[in-house]
Amino acid sequence: MKKFVIERNLPGAGNLSPEELQAISQTSCGVIGELGKPYQWVQSFVTEDKIYCIHLAENEEAVREHARLGGFPVNSVSEVITIIDPITAG
Repeated sequence: MKKFVIERNLPGAGNLSPEELQAISQTSCGVIGELGKPYQWVQSFVTEDKIYCIHLAENEEAVREHARLGGFPVNSVSEVITIIDPITAG
């Protein structure tokens, strides 16, 4: 599977309650079960007005289908080509 970064514009995301974040998480997990194909939500980063999600999927279309079924906004989907970190510096 490929790794994708999904940007979701969601004004006020940083003010979502733990219960609201739990409900969003439950919806995402439920939709994954409905997809009927390999798919994994890795994690999401909540900022003031956006949520950035890391998902593993076969292709961008699967990512967009997950969003559609869950009622999640998708402002951009980018495939991760490679990862760098402090170890990359050698």
